[in-house]
Parts: sequence; structure tokens; C-alpha cells
Amino acid sequence: MGKHLVIVESPAKAKTIKKYLGKDFEVLASYGHVRDLVPKEGAVDPERDFAMQYEIIPRNLKHVEAISKALKQADDLFLATDPDREGEAISWHLYEILRERGQLKDKPVHRVAFYEITRQAVNEAISNPRTLSNDLIDAQQARRALDYLVGFNLSPLLWRKIRRGLSAGRVQSPALRMIVEREEEIERFVRQEYWTADAKVACADTPFNARLTHLQGRKLSQFDIGDAENAAQTRTALLAAAEGRLTVAKLEKKQRKRNPAPPFTTSTLQQEAARKLGFTTRRTMQVAQNLYEGIDLGAGPVGLITYMRTDSVNLADEAIGEIRALISERYGKDAVPATPNRYRTKSKNAQEAHEAVRPTSAARLPDELKSRLSQDQFRLYELIWKRTVASQMIHATLDTVSADLEGGEGNLYRATGSALRDPGFMAVYREGLDDAEQESDNRLLPPMTEGEALPLNDIVTEQHFTEPPPRYSEASLVKALEEHGIGRPSTYAAIISTLLGREYVELESRRFTPTDVGRVVNRFLTQHFTQYVDYDFTARMEDSLDEISRGEKHWIPVLHEFWKDFHALVEDRAQTVTRDEALQAREIGIDPTSGKPVSVRMGRYGPFAQIGSRDDEDKPRFAGLKPGQKMDTVTLEEALKLFDLPRQLGENPDGLAVSANIGRFGPYVKYGPKYCSLKGEDDPYTVTLERALELIAEKERLEAERVILRFERDGAATIEVLRGRYGPYITDGERNARMPKDAEPEKLDIATCESLLAAAPPKKSRRTAAKAKTKAATPKAAAKPKTSPKKKTATRKKASPKTAAATKKDGGKTATKRKSPTTAEKAKTGTAARQR
Repeated sequence: MGKHLVIVESPAKAKTIKKYLGKDFEVLASYGHVRDLVPKEGAVDPERDFAMQYEIIPRNLKHVEAISKALKQADDLFLATDPDREGEAISWHLYEILRERGQLKDKPVHRVAFYEITRQAVNEAISNPRTLSNDLIDAQQARRALDYLVGFNLSPLLWRKIRRGLSAGRVQSPALRMIVEREEEIERFVRQEYWTADAKVACADTPFNARLTHLQGRKLSQFDIGDAENAAQTRTALLAAAEGRLTVAKLEKKQRKRNPAPPFTTSTLQQEAARKLGFTTRRTMQVAQNLYEGIDLGAGPVGLITYMRTDSVNLADEAIGEIRALISERYGKDAVPATPNRYRTKSKNAQEAHEAVRPTSAARLPDELKSRLSQDQFRLYELIWKRTVASQMIHATLDTVSADLEGGEGNLYRATGSALRDPGFMAVYREGLDDAEQESDNRLLPPMTEGEALPLNDIVTEQHFTEPPPRYSEASLVKALEEHGIGRPSTYAAIISTLLGREYVELESRRFTPTDVGRVVNRFLTQHFTQYVDYDFTARMEDSLDEISRGEKHWIPVLHEFWKDFHALVEDRAQTVTRDEALQAREIGIDPTSGKPVSVRMGRYGPFAQIGSRDDEDKPRFAGLKPGQKMDTVTLEEALKLFDLPRQLGENPDGLAVSANIGRFGPYVKYGPKYCSLKGEDDPYTVTLERALELIAEKERLEAERVILRFERDGAATIEVLRGRYGPYITDGERNARMPKDAEPEKLDIATCESLLAAAPPKKSRRTAAKAKTKAATPKAAAKPKTSPKKKTATRKKASPKTAAATKKDGGKTATKRKSPTTAEKAKTGTAARQR
């Protein structure tokens, strides 16, 4: 038997699979994506049917070289990356790199996919390989091209019109809009007062409450009792009408069934882990990845859960059989339904995965694995195990009772209660609840009979206020994104991380609030690119990508349809939208001293207030907003206080004036010609002279300790020998020179320092240094392989019988910019290798 090379994404996954395949298989990791678009304009060319230029990702070049080297010793290649679009793309990119290097001419290439990393699943996949899926590759390529085109066209526009460093994304922008709109809804919300009235009654010495529903024969609406005075009058009238008792007018007794939730999809796993475990979406996916790739249980690594990127709620028949047997053994035969519970997937595409997220074996009980798992791994595995087992148990049965109590003069009260008769699946698992969802009251009312009189102990009125809609948590945001069809479950963690990383939103008490810059960006996009942050448009685009992945649409026409209108709109807005319009200045009043308008707007270094305008004879005055102040809510009074800076604090012992102010790099204290930054807890509006002198003294001490020698020179810059982060060095402000070996810094003379500085290179600007660093970090080999697409289109050649049986036919479509492989290559790979 020959030697086989298997490629997966991660070293953990490689270790687990190597254990199952044995010595004839070498298993290496690609460490994720191996190739991506070159990071510059023109990497996707709409004029040439969206031809794409790729380069090897620099950090993964060494892994590609290791794979290339190992392939020379192998008889064939198995591409075993994840069973979704991204996994298919990783395999295809690696295939293309190796093909262009001429390493696949005499080696068969197989694509294998498995949804759980167990010995049986891995060996079955290796024994039954398939070919690379053109449809999945096309879908991923289309997604990458769309994201690139949006980012590389909208982001520079934001830079020019608002400030540098901003970005816009195809799915991140609608998600930002969702958070901003919720915040605006909260700000518009006006609280309304209302009161409720509850009767305190008892039956058979068991007290309970009944809520007033009808007052003098009329059904109460929420705001009918609107204030304390009205509530007091109502209470008095109710007590008088009841005369110390309520009569049971009507009793209703029912049994209600509650069915278990389906097993986890990616989205519901992220939501439930956020609710119950307090995990972020990224943390959930990282821990799930560990459980999927394999945990060492003593005899080597074992994959504990199935693939965690899926929209499917289906369970394999073998898994259902094992779960039902476990339920019968642990919870009794009565806990097993007569037939298995089957669940339907809502998504048409189901993320190309055929099962829900479940344990690879329900027999691996969480408590038995606890000593082998980290705390996060145990908690997430336990959550997945319980949800999966509960999904195959019988329903829960609840007894519910409702009683209508009459209190004279048409006054009616209602009491409800419920209790579990049979917990069913609830013995194992209960699904978490989002905001505004409430669990029913888990208590039964005491036995009563219709017509029975019950003693009325009191009428209690209670004040309430309506509440605004809650800000999004990670769980509710993921749920909303899924409901709107924005992104896909595997992208939610990246969407949230991008919004936080760009400082468009903040996460406070696990709730999202938009920042000022997030609001400005959202307002600009919703005003000028309305269609492209529209929820329905984004969802339709995701559906189109799904259709490409199923072979129902060709990717190039989809991109052409998008690009035509989008490009025209970008060009138009670049010319017609002024920077002032983009910055969305908000006028908040008139400065009483100067009579000039006061406005707030976004600046290069953050939001600021401005008195006057650029058209005035005198220059406008500016003041940065304080932390916590928002452009949309700051008042005129608050803004005017910002111009109290600089504050004169007094003098230091040397007679130098000391003042506090806010500058380009934050708040500071100035003393004479020198500056000292304020610390995080210090406020320039309240800092005292005493505190300012403490900070100045600390700065002077640190600077004194930093300076080893100082040489003053007539007509030339001062030379200093300083203690630096990496040791002593010499500087004159223009050049930095290293300390000679074995030299003692304290004993250097001015002539030696001047000689060393003359030989040192001048300092580079930050921008020049950054460019040089980027260039140095990119090896020449990384610039290839690039695609050089042909202008012509070529109809696909007829595939071999094996290929035709394994892949979907093109249906007469033309394959653009694909370099057709040789007949020998087709026979070995079973797929058309493509060059874009």
C-alpha cells in the first residue's frame, strides 16, 4: 500500500484524524485559508467578468511549503477540509497552488468530507471520496468578490467624506443599522404610567392573587387606571362593591402539552450559549471547534460533537436510535415517544451540512468527561448533550386552571395557575428565554367550585411604567440577523467582532449601543446607499449565493447585476455628497455670548462641538465631547460648558502657569511650554492644581530617570543618551544610534555620540515605516500564483463517465476564465480545475 497525504485545516483536527487512519497516511494542516485576494484595488476586475488575483497568505506560506514537500513523497492527495463553502474553497485554493506548481500531473486528488470526527465517519469518508464541488466553490468565490467590491468601494468613500480608518461591509452595515435603529427607538420612547389592581383572596387557607380584568362591566385596557389618584378611587370602589368577598363565577381546567425544542443549529447554539453560559458568539464557536476537532479522553483525541456550522435540525437515524436507548435506560421507557421526534429545517440551503449539532455519541455523558474537559468545554458539551437528548423525549404535560371571580357591580378578576403533571423532556432541559418572553406561573390554584364565595382580604394597586424595547444582546442580535436573513450562522461571530473592532458599537452589560461614529456611518449609508443596507436586499443576496451553491444560478451574472447599479451609485455619491453633508452636523442652539450657532459633528479624532462656521470672519471655536456624551443627545448647555477650556489652575513652584485642556491626543495639563497627559480617572473640567502638580512631578521624575547624559550644543540639536525600551541609545531628535557593544552609557563623550549619530540612518515617518514593514513581510513567492483570466469563454469539455456521475452537469452554461486541465488531470481529479 502506498503513502497517502491528507490535508485538514487545523493541527488539532490533523492529530485526531491521524490516529484513526494509521501509518500509511500523513495528515497535515493548512492552518485555515492558504490563499486570498491580493490586498489592493483591482484584485477583482468587473471588466473581465470579475477575474480575481490571488496570492498565498504570507503567514501560511510555510504550511503550503510543508504540504508541497510532503506531496512529493505521497501517491495521492486527500483534501479533507470542512464540509461547507469555506472548507471547499480552502481545498480548491490548495489544489490550484499545487496544480500550478506541476505537482498534480501524476497524482490522483480526492475530496472527502465528514460531519463528525470519529473513526467510523473518517474511514467511511476516505473510502468514499467525491470530487471538488464547482457549485460550492462558485458560491464562496461570489461571496468573497461581493465583500471585496463593497469594502474596496465604500470604505475609501467613508475615508474621504468622514474620517480615515472607517469601513463598510455587505453584511456588517445592515447589522449596524439594526443596532442604531433600536437605539433610536429607545430614545424616541415616552414612558407611560399605568396601574393594576389585584385582589388578595384565599381558599382552603391557601392565599392567591387575582388580577382585575373588568371594571363596572367594561373590560380594562392597559392605561384605564392612569395615576395614583385614579388607582386610589378604583380601590375604594372595588372594596365597597365586593363587601368582603368574591364569588367564583367560572372555572376552566385544561391539560397543556409543551414539546421539546429541536437540536441545535449554529444559530440556536450561539443564542443559547449566550443566554445560559454568558458566552460571546466567538467564544462559543472556538469552544465548539475544540469539541469537534477532538479532545484527548485518555486513549487519544476523540471528536465529541458533530460539525458546528449547520442550519439543519436533522439527526441521523443511528444517532436517534442511540439517544432513545439512553433515554429509556436513564429516564424510563415512558420518557421515550412512540415514534422518533422529527424536526424540519427552515433554511432552504441548510448550510450544506446534513445534521444538527449533536454529541457524536450520546453515551459519552457530560459528568463522565468533566475531568478531561476545560470548564468552557464541559459547559458547552453539557448544553449540547442535554438539548440533543431532550429533543427525543416525550412532551411535558402541564395542568392549567383559570378562575373568574366576581366582585359585584360588574367587577371581574382572573386568577391563573399551572403545574407540571409530567416533566417529560423538562427533566433534562429547558430552553432559555429572550427579553419580553415570560415563563408561565408554575403554581396551581387551590381547589374551588363555581358559586363558592371566597373571603377578600384586600385590593392592592401597583404602579407600572411602560418599558422601551431592550437593546440587543448577542443572543437577540443573532436571532434578529437570522430572522432577517442577514449573513449566515457561520458569519455572525465575525460580524459582531467587526462592529466592536471598528468601534461602531460598544458592549455594555452585555447589550449593544452604537457609538457616535457608528451612527454617523449608518446615517451616511442609509441616506446614500439605502438599497445596500436594506434588510430585504441583503437577504435576497444571501438567497442568490445559496442558489449558486445549489447549482441553480451562475455566479458571474449575479455579480454583474449587483455591480452595475452599485458602481454607478458610488461614483455619483463621490461627486455629489459634500463632506459637511456626510459629517451630518447637528445644530443645537445659539451661543449667547457671540450670537453664533453651536453645532456638534464628527471629526477626524472623534465628535466635537463647534461655535461659528467656516464662513465667519473669525475662525470657529472647537471643543471635543467628553466621554459619555453623545452627538445625538448632547444639549446646548452641556456643549457650551466644553468651551470653558483651557482652565487656568494656577502656577507651579517655578512660577509657570498651569492649565488643563483637551487636545488632539486627549486631555492634558500644560505648564509653561511643556505638556503632561491626564490619566484615565482625571477630568480636565474638574482636575485640581494639586493633582496637576502630582502628575507633573511624576512625569519629570520619569524623564529624569530616563536621561543618562545630555549634551547641549550651540546652534545644533541637543544630544541625549536615554534609557529606552530595548536598552540605552543615543538621539538628537533626527537620528537614533545604537549603543556600541561593551560601552558604558555614563562614560560616553560628545565626540563619540556625534560620530555614532552621523553613521545612523534618519528616522522614517510612521507612514513610510509602515509601508516598508508591509513590503518586507510579503515574500516574493506570495505574489504568485496570480490568475490571468482569458477574455474568451470556453464551453466545458465533456467529463469522464466517473466525473459525470459524481458532479452536476453545467446545463449548457459556459465556464468563464477557467483554465481547462488536461484529460489526464480530469481523470485523476474528477473536476474541472479552474483559474480565475
